[in-house]
Amino acid sequence: MPAHESDRLIGRRGLIATGLAGSAFLLAPPARAQGTTATGSAVIDVSRARAAPIPIAIPDLGGSPLGAQIAQVITADLANCGLFRPLPASSFIQAGPSGSGMPNFQNWRVTGAQALVTGSVEGGGSSVRVEFRLWDVLPQQQIQGTAYTTSAANWRRIAHIIADVIYQRLLGEKGYFDTRIVYVANTGPRSRRIKRLAIMDQDSANNRYLTDGTWMVLTPRFHPTRDEIAFMSYANNRPRVYMFNLASGRQQVLGDFNGMTFAPRFSPDGNSVIMSVAHGGGSDIVEVGLNGGGMRRLTNSGAIDTSPCFSPDGSQIVFNSDRGGDQQLYIMGAGGGGAKRISFGNGRYATPVWSPRGDLIAFTRLSGSTFAIGVMAPDGTGERILSESFAVEGPTFCPNGRVIMFWRETPASSRSGAGYSTRLVSIDITGFNERQVPTATDASDPAWSPLAE
Repeated sequence: MPAHESDRLIGRRGLIATGLAGSAFLLAPPARAQGTTATGSAVIDVSRARAAPIPIAIPDLGGSPLGAQIAQVITADLANCGLFRPLPASSFIQAGPSGSGMPNFQNWRVTGAQALVTGSVEGGGSSVRVEFRLWDVLPQQQIQGTAYTTSAANWRRIAHIIADVIYQRLLGEKGYFDTRIVYVANTGPRSRRIKRLAIMDQDSANNRYLTDGTWMVLTPRFHPTRDEIAFMSYANNRPRVYMFNLASGRQQVLGDFNGMTFAPRFSPDGNSVIMSVAHGGGSDIVEVGLNGGGMRRLTNSGAIDTSPCFSPDGSQIVFNSDRGGDQQLYIMGAGGGGAKRISFGNGRYATPVWSPRGDLIAFTRLSGSTFAIGVMAPDGTGERILSESFAVEGPTFCPNGRVIMFWRETPASSRSGAGYSTRLVSIDITGFNERQVPTATDASDPAWSPLAE
């Protein structure tokens, strides 16, 4: 079935060097209108998929034992987002792994599947070729067909990329499965916690530690285009913001300040970092250029101004401040000045972060003794609480803005501290599909990586 293939390189995380290539063939047939799905209607929007997850059949890909593993990762990605309902293999009439030819649609229609994934894995050793096809079952049409040739060691990433393609073709917006999470791994008793930087794929695979725990670390943040992280470290008992290069492991202090520096975030173009600098009893927000751009002080209120975050277009900054007597959220222009309060709910607000879509700001709220994760519009309207608990904190958006990850603290069940834990949690921006994210240790301070380009 495939026509000729024209290779295109997909580069991210050094994968150009490992030879990851994809070739698109037999895209949606010309007779089929762009943006249609298995039912022949408009692309299923996310609201419909929340109410009725899309039933999809994902049999093992044929040709290699890797085919079963790839299918399992695709299945887990789609199931975990809550918008798809992968059908159990026990419901399949067609036994065995799929192939690359035309499927028997009648066998798949009776399972209730609206969409079907088929494909094959060829090769072995150091290199494999993974071919996959996405089908509309009812009109019996192919929606997507793509082949990837890569190192066999990259098979999990291929599975995430395929899941992203399925998400985009059936829901009409980019997926977020080919991404990573950087976080703080917590071990030891509560009174003597060891905090290390750690990084993993968004599905918790490929976990590794970046620091050894000699010094406490907090609030890691991804660079928008480079494999670098900004974070706060207490190295040598001097709390300061550092840069960490993921390829080399090299760390360096960002800026030379007399006071403590903390709460870093990158600008959308990656050319600077905004953060807080403590002085006296307060703190100011400053912007530090990464390419010799120097330092600009953006606030000078005499209050505690902290947790700054740029809007996606770089024109505004949201932050929290006690300048009005209580800890609330404010927005100002990217050059500083003209700060306007946007939070007016019952409680104190912290850790604001702007959605990649620009339509929402997520936050932590403390009201009485209850913590909550919520969202509001950038003008402060439409505040909604997504999750409440003894202690929740530190929201971060996935790259398409549909899911938020944060961390939850479970209190000790005894005076000895037994039962205390901190774990990562994800939730849809509507409060749908809350789930714990597995980590090797207790975890906090998550930050989601950007999407691959």
